[in-house]
Amino acid sequence: MELVIYDAFRKAGVEEAQAKIIASELNTNFKATIAEVVDQHYAVHSQKLATQGDVEKVRLEVENVRLEVESVRLEVEKVRAEVARVETNIVKWIFGSIVTAAGLATGIALAIVRLFFTAS
Repeated sequence: MELVIYDAFRKAGVEEAQAKIIASELNTNFKATIAEVVDQHYAVHSQKLATQGDVEKVRLEVENVRLEVESVRLEVEKVRAEVARVETNIVKWIFGSIVTAAGLATGIALAIVRLFFTAS
């Protein structure tokens, strides 16, 4: 790069010593500017990059959420089982109450029939 700059200055009529100094200085400044741009570019992108530690942290968080979801699922299954048990008991009690009420009504009806028809 420095040689291209030097040749351009020589063709433009600049003395050899001055052309060398200017070409060298421009080349040094150009390299420093490029290095600065690369550093800034890396700094911007490094803030967006995930490290292995970041990835591991997210993996652990996902695993914790998965375990919590599994725990909630098990609790829901327990509640469903309890609801089914209670439902079965309610059906038994309702059926028993109906049978008892029917038996009681039949007993009362028979008592009334016996009271009126056997007393005469």
